This record gives sequence, C-alpha cells and structure tokens, in this order.
Amino acid sequence: MNKVDFDKTITAIQSRLTTPDDEQFIAELFKLTVAIGDEHTHIEPVFTKVIPIRFNKFTEGIFVTATDTNNTDILQYRLTGINDHTITEVTSLFKEIIQSKNPSYFDAGLLHFISNPVILKGLQITHSTNETTFDLTSPDGKTIKRVIKSVAGTNADNLPLVVIKNRPLSQQREKYYWYAYNSGSGTLYFNYNKCKEQDAHPFSAFNDELFTVIDKQKPQHLVVDLRYNSGGNSAILNPFIERIRQSYLNSKGKLIVLIGKQTFSSAIMNAIELKRGTNATLVGESTSGSVNHYGEVRGFRLPHTKIIIGYSTRYWENWKGHDGPLKPDVSITYSVKNYLNGIDEALVYADKAQ
Repeated sequence: MNKVDFDKTITAIQSRLTTPDDEQFIAELFKLTVAIGDEHTHIEPVFTKVIPIRFNKFTEGIFVTATDTNNTDILQYRLTGINDHTITEVTSLFKEIIQSKNPSYFDAGLLHFISNPVILKGLQITHSTNETTFDLTSPDGKTIKRVIKSVAGTNADNLPLVVIKNRPLSQQREKYYWYAYNSGSGTLYFNYNKCKEQDAHPFSAFNDELFTVIDKQKPQHLVVDLRYNSGGNSAILNPFIERIRQSYLNSKGKLIVLIGKQTFSSAIMNAIELKRGTNATLVGESTSGSVNHYGEVRGFRLPHTKIIIGYSTRYWENWKGHDGPLKPDVSITYSVKNYLNGIDEALVYADKAQ
C-alpha cells in the first residue's frame, strides 16, 4: 500500500466513524491492517474484558475446548453461531479484520478473537461487551443457546479455564520448552512453545538435558513441535540445531518437525533452518506466517485510546523463491473425535515414520 492509498483509507475510516464508539474504531483499525497486507504490522488494543471460553477448529467444525466453571457442561459442543449470526456470517465478518489469503493465518486469528467481546461488538455481531449468546450443538445433536458473561481479562488464553480432560500431550503449554520420552514407541517429544529463554531454566541447560536423554535412551524418532510457537528470538534454538545435525537422528524418518496454523515469525525461521539444514520431515499444516515476510517490528502508542501500533521495518528473505506460508511435507488433518480421546494425529504419524 502506497502513501496515497493509505491516506485515502484513513479518510474513509474517519467518514465511517459517526459516533465515538471505541469498539467500532478498533474494528476499523484492524480493517486497515488487512488493507496493508503485512502479517507483522498490527494493532494491540488495551482489552479489559474477555469471554471465559476457548475454541479449537477441527475438520468437523469449531468446538468448545475450555470454559469457566459455570459452563463446563458445554465442553465438546460445536459452535454454530453467535448472537443469532450463523457461523458462516461470523466468519465472513471476521475476514474484514483478519487477513484471509492464508487460511492458516485467518484460522489462528479467528480462534484468538472469537472470545473477545470488544471485537464482537465492533463487528456488530453483538450489541454489548457485557455478555454474549453462543449457539451450540451438543455431541448428541441437541441445539442450545448459552449466554456467557464477560469477565476481567485481556485474553482467554491466559484465563484459568477448565479444559477437556483427555486432551493430547501437545496441549500442555505452560512452559516455553519441555520434553517427554515414550519408551513404548521409542519417540522423544520436544515441545518448543516460544522462542524465548525460560526463567531459571536457560535453553542451553535444557538442550544439554535433552541430548543426555538422547544418548541414554537412543530414541527411534525425535519430534520437534513448533505448532503453537508464535515466535520471539530465532537464535535461541541454534544450540539444538547445531547438535542435531551431528546426531544419528538427523536422517529421513527419524527427525520430525511439526508445524501448524500458529507457527509464526521466528518459529517459521527455525522450521526453515531445520528443513534446509537437516534431514527433517515437516509434518502438520501450513504455517500462519509466510516464509519470506516483513518483520523487525517497531511501534508507538495512540495517546487517547492507548492502542499500540506495531509496524514492520525490515524484509526477511528466508528462502529465496518461496511465496506464501511454509507447507508441510506430510499434511495432517485433525479430528475432534481423536482430540477428545487424547490422540494427536501428527504424533501418530511420527511414531510410525520410516
């Protein structure tokens, strides 16, 4: 977007804002980021309310996977609409504020904001930020409407919600990095949730522990899970990459790297380095971020609303000639039925990889 088009878009936003409505203003700013078309240029409003519910998307639809203690009976229910808007209508409205050229980027954004009352009101899906009516279908086909009141908070991901009991191993995201060894399958699972040093447990120490386990257990497969890593400092993983290159696990079928809809920014850079610099097989879904992208984000805060505007300042060409998201070598689809039984289709593949 050039400066002339940018100024025209700003003028159009001003003309649409006929009333001092913060929610509508926020929605209009999100629409501006869609017009700009850069995944890293974004806005960060100061949210003070959140709906205590989380959803995941599966092949069968969007399902409730976490709630507050007042609504645990709707866990496993499928979302069919919000405030009498069908899920198709809701999805269409969200495409106005979230880039949808990359389906993975859109899905990640939709699941992040669909429990945000400010966003829902700004899109005129609801009329109040105090409560939201969800249209839901139970596992046995019964349809209900559930009114859920908003609570204080900035993000549903940070709320202490009740989750589905038998969720897959990968859903444990309390730590930035951790591992688990399955002696039955011979698979060592390394979950890398954030490209950031963990307090009191530096990555260098963790990396030594991980390779001690490799030396002792001699696993058949090593799985590196980047599916829920939204980025940070790509250099954190360098000690692991350097050592895995020298390992017997650096061979086809033994080193599996999982990517998905929430793999973004520096995590994509790590996945690319593993793909290009080792014999890793990429398994999962396309990433939310592009292989080559703008980044090196700087920002400023709007004086009245306190909204942070983040804007890219540098173009990263991570893999010349590649357009769009990083795609897996082996595509995986995820079923709610398996999720409810603690089965992770990507790990099932990894356990049997050759």
